[in-house]
Amino acid sequence: MIRIGVDTGGTFTDVALMHDERVHVAKVLTTPEDPSIGVLAGTQEALTAAGIELADVDQLVHGTTLASNVVLERKGRGIALVTTDGFRDVLLIGRQKRYDIYDLQIQKPPPLIRRRDIVEVRERMRADGSVETPLDNEGMRALARLLAERGVMSVAVCFLNSYANAEHELEAREILAEEAPELMVSLSAEVAPQWREYERTSTTVVNAYVAPTMRAYLSRLQEGFRERGLERDYLVMQSNGGTAAADTARRFPVRLIESGPAAGVIMAGRVGKQRGEHHVVSFDMGGTTAKLSHVDSGTPRIADAFEVDRVGLKPRSGLPISIPAVDLVEIGAGGGSIARISSMGLVAVGPDSAGSAPGPICYGRGGTEPTVTDADLVLGYLDAGFFAGGSMALDVDGARAGIQQRLAEPLGIDVAEAAWAVHELVNTNMIAAARTTSVERGVDPRQAALVATGGAGPVHAARLARGLGIARTIVPVSAGVASAFGLLAGDVKFDTVRTRRLPVGAGIASAANELYAELQEFVVGMARDAVGADRADTCTFTRSADARYVGQGYEVRVPLPDRPLGDDDAALLAASFRDSYEALYGRSDGAEHVEVVNWRLEARVPTGALPSQSLDGNGVDAAKAPRDAYFPEAGGYVECPVYDRYRLAVGDAIGGPALIEERESTTVVLPEQVAEVDEQGNLVLAQRDGR
Repeated sequence: MIRIGVDTGGTFTDVALMHDERVHVAKVLTTPEDPSIGVLAGTQEALTAAGIELADVDQLVHGTTLASNVVLERKGRGIALVTTDGFRDVLLIGRQKRYDIYDLQIQKPPPLIRRRDIVEVRERMRADGSVETPLDNEGMRALARLLAERGVMSVAVCFLNSYANAEHELEAREILAEEAPELMVSLSAEVAPQWREYERTSTTVVNAYVAPTMRAYLSRLQEGFRERGLERDYLVMQSNGGTAAADTARRFPVRLIESGPAAGVIMAGRVGKQRGEHHVVSFDMGGTTAKLSHVDSGTPRIADAFEVDRVGLKPRSGLPISIPAVDLVEIGAGGGSIARISSMGLVAVGPDSAGSAPGPICYGRGGTEPTVTDADLVLGYLDAGFFAGGSMALDVDGARAGIQQRLAEPLGIDVAEAAWAVHELVNTNMIAAARTTSVERGVDPRQAALVATGGAGPVHAARLARGLGIARTIVPVSAGVASAFGLLAGDVKFDTVRTRRLPVGAGIASAANELYAELQEFVVGMARDAVGADRADTCTFTRSADARYVGQGYEVRVPLPDRPLGDDDAALLAASFRDSYEALYGRSDGAEHVEVVNWRLEARVPTGALPSQSLDGNGVDAAKAPRDAYFPEAGGYVECPVYDRYRLAVGDAIGGPALIEERESTTVVLPEQVAEVDEQGNLVLAQRDGR
């Protein structure tokens, strides 16, 4: 079986090709003007190395950060929102919760849509799904014509209480199709059919905001693959760590916001599970950002909602998205993150990145601002002649000159000290982010192992682990393209949720079963689009519900049996809720009435197993030419041994300071550390004394 994973990041596009037990990888620069160019070029490079035609590929899975970048960089154009009369300012009002109550100058990310592009129509649906005011069809037709005249390309439709009854939103879509057939339409009743008006509106608006870019991109990609012989449809990684058909991704592009980062977490979980690690901190550092997440027993943590464009990593400071996603934090700390002198006269790094164009100074593509990669090169951690397997020659003198001019001279220090300041600061930023997210989730990172992936991850991993008090750092084989392998490890998966408030008692079973029949039909259709009718029949389903005591503002997740509910299940549901509530809050009340608010369903179709990678080395001639590298604890630059990872054998142990190179990344082993090759070919870094 031939399978390909292609992960597009802000700087590099990574490709992993697996043909039975053989592995081929490729790493090419991302093409920001049109990322599909880099995807097609990287795919062809891996196919050529394997001697395979694209027509022979059985499965191709793609992950991308493009949707996230469109939001973060505010690149969307021609977007509008149609909402219920009187609710024009939902996005502007938000929740009115201050993410920092002591900051008098608090700022939140502005809405993605200008107020002038938010239009109202007369209609009113009650919370129980009954109609109070019918949709004003003529008014809706006039609005459709107005939007077309304004050049709107994509419109979000979000009516009050449409999660309870989608009739008016469906009518609005029909009118829009008749009056302005070129418009892309996103309905909240399909994108996020659950209550809380602000979150539902925000999610639907994000879907509409990224739709023009993502639909055009995914279509170009499909056309490019077919021109090269791929007849079957490709799959796309979603934020929840599952894959879906490209057509599904075009309908719901908001589900791709964390597409690429999710794949790295999946791969880290797989590596940790193989080694028997019960808890893993996933650390994926690429060219633009660093991603951190927690994985328990091989299973990534999934959040029911997340935020983008957060201010300083603070909860409730970003744009809410009510879509299940791998629970991670992403910060502007990558190899391309730009270093500068702040207004206070101190070194600052990120969050802006040089990306792939122009890229770091050392790329020789016109970059003039020093970056983390430039600093790592000057410090000796990277080999200028073996970067990306030797496919790119790095300009050491240019990087040194840039750091000298922009950082060292203004600060009155030498180049090595300036480069070290950049390296140390980006590590400090990542340590702070990891600690913040660990505390938020009630996790002690000292009880975990760190799995490092991404092109820059293994360079910084040992110091990140040391700063967090983590004893073991694991660097898998081909760590630099691990996200591409993670794409192949994700199951086909689709989740959906529906808000319907039902008191837990007599009659809840029949109402819930009727609702789940509708939800199951929907998710099976999504699975069928991805894997075909035959394999869709192998779907497994996971049911859960969000319940609360009547009158409370928020809910608690409660697992449900994966079968139709019976009359006796009402008591079990109430008991399960109280157990979950007590586990969270330390007490529960058996006398209070319980109600279910949201009903959730996940459908999953397992993909083919991902074979273990191993090294073919025998431990002989693994040493390469040494080079000077900077280690402050050793007094500065020291002659550092360098090893070819592909020549290492299971059981080999290398004492630090040392550098272990492979095509896509370099692992830095600190003084007083030992890196040992385990049975899966992973490098496991630990202190010499075992601490």
